[in-house]
Amino acid sequence: MFEKILIANRGEIAVRVIHACRELGLGSVAVYSDVDRETPHVTLADEAVPLGGASAADSYLNVERLLEAASRTAAGAIHPGYGFLAENAGFARAAEGAGFVFIGPPASAIEAMGDKTAARARMEAAGVPVIPGSDGPLASIEEALPIAVQVGYPVMLKAAGGGGGKGMRTARDPAELESVFESAVREARQAFGDDRVYLERFLTGPRHIEFQILADALGTTIHLGERECSIQRRHQKLVEESPSPVVDPATRARMGEVAVRAAEAVEYRSAGTVEFLVDGEDFYFLEMNTRVQVEHPVTELIMGIDLVQEQIRIARGEAISWTPDGTEPAGHAIECRISAEDPLRGFFPSTGRVEGLRIPAGPGVRWDAGIEEGVDVGLHYDPLLAKLIVHARTRDEAIARMRRALADLRIGGLATTIPFHRAVMEEADFLAGEYSIRYIEEHPELTLDTVPADWRDALLAAAVLLEEQARDGRSTGVDRADGGAKGGLSDWQRAVDPWQRPVPEWTHPPE
Repeated sequence: MFEKILIANRGEIAVRVIHACRELGLGSVAVYSDVDRETPHVTLADEAVPLGGASAADSYLNVERLLEAASRTAAGAIHPGYGFLAENAGFARAAEGAGFVFIGPPASAIEAMGDKTAARARMEAAGVPVIPGSDGPLASIEEALPIAVQVGYPVMLKAAGGGGGKGMRTARDPAELESVFESAVREARQAFGDDRVYLERFLTGPRHIEFQILADALGTTIHLGERECSIQRRHQKLVEESPSPVVDPATRARMGEVAVRAAEAVEYRSAGTVEFLVDGEDFYFLEMNTRVQVEHPVTELIMGIDLVQEQIRIARGEAISWTPDGTEPAGHAIECRISAEDPLRGFFPSTGRVEGLRIPAGPGVRWDAGIEEGVDVGLHYDPLLAKLIVHARTRDEAIARMRRALADLRIGGLATTIPFHRAVMEEADFLAGEYSIRYIEEHPELTLDTVPADWRDALLAAAVLLEEQARDGRSTGVDRADGGAKGGLSDWQRAVDPWQRPVPEWTHPPE
């Protein structure tokens, strides 16, 4: 049906799709903005087309330029990856209208699940449990107040037109609901161009568990088990694992059947994820992500499947090539999202050039990345740099393997989340598998003291050196706490550890 795919994305997911194309014997076309000219996805693809600009709006969100690039290179299909236009029904329709195969679900399914209130109603009609809440968007605070009483406080306002934490506000009483209503409406309008909000009961400490599904055009829909995604910050996931520490075979079968029912209710096709909030013995539909997820590798490792290749096969009209045999997941997998963010400064974005890169290797270690040494990391796009994934026979062995892989990993030139992940892999609640979506707020120590033990002597030695230089009247070259350069490293920071930025102002961590 098609022999060449244009990848309408960047970074590690673009690299991931290129690898899948190569194994299937298909050609790949990368697109890139002005600031991505020398990034790995551009150099790895068979062809590359410049989109111009630096902002996402000028490049990866420019539908006209993307379709023009696909036409110019005679690509037969477009893979949207995740983020950007991946869940944009208009883009799916435009691609198909221009004669390209869209590697993803039908536009109707994207629309059905993209509108959160419509999705709730559809799921209720299909017998999928949903969190108690309003039947539709709320026109005013006067309409919201009696519904909140009926549902029971605390409640949460959510944007009807999108997710990712935008337009979400929690209220514990009527006064707080009145104070946050307009700000939720305003943020929803700014983020999605849609100011509709709806209301749900707020679950105080649920787990976030999602099910991977696959559906082909021949009528087959299956699930591939669950992923535990509860460790997140502001609704952005940080660590994922599969299987979940709290899902037994009976619960897996029950939730998996509901996930399949949810996908069939919108006549889904391709790979997708049905997300649930689990509160004790109860679970509720949260949303459906109509694309491949960032955390898809943990499912691939325990199930022995290539989900991106399955997406491509399904788009070509083929049947799902993987058949569930009724056995439990093979082993345990964990993924850490490695981002250009400083966990000691509220995960503030970090910029700079990747000046040193050491990638972990060995049995059961996988590295999905969109960076290489010499690449500049700016503020134009999502800060995700790479994903470090491990697979082992048991959860305990997977944690030990991740500890070792994180200790081996070095990314120099900018702050990253590596120290945070190292701290999580030592934390007692995580080790016991006893955590919820409130994990980060319940463990503030993870973002206050993430200096690995093996760096402390070096940091102390650097402090002594600085004091001696100050007494001798020698210049340290450091004018400010950040080394005198926004987003950069000072000479003494490189001396302490040339691979990884030490903790800024380590003697007095920020509150």
